[in-house]
Amino acid sequence: MKIEWTEAAMKKIQEKLNGTKGFLKLKYDTDGCGCVVSGVTALWLVDEIDEEDIKTETSIGDIYLERSKLIFLDESMKVDFSPEANSFMLKTSNEILNPRLGFYNRTAVK
Repeated sequence: MKIEWTEAAMKKIQEKLNGTKGFLKLKYDTDGCGCVVSGVTALWLVDEIDEEDIKTETSIGDIYLERSKLIFLDESMKVDFSPEANSFMLKTSNEILNPRLGFYNRTAVK
């Protein structure tokens, strides 16, 4: 799995992290979606990684992914940031997987 970050996305994630300790996770969130195939990706900052999470190295450091949800992701992805939408974007060379990739601080210290 390869995840690249654009310069704009790297700058914005560093602002959001602002030295907060935790693990960055690309979460395939299915809560409230009704079905696992209707999930949506999001960036989560968490205190702990889950047993099934796998580590992927990126240009900003490690990101963790849920092994069971890899089927919904592409082998090569890019995280970008759109200032117009004030939002991250997750895309591949063929499509935009999530034009409004949210960032959620799920750590105990916020």
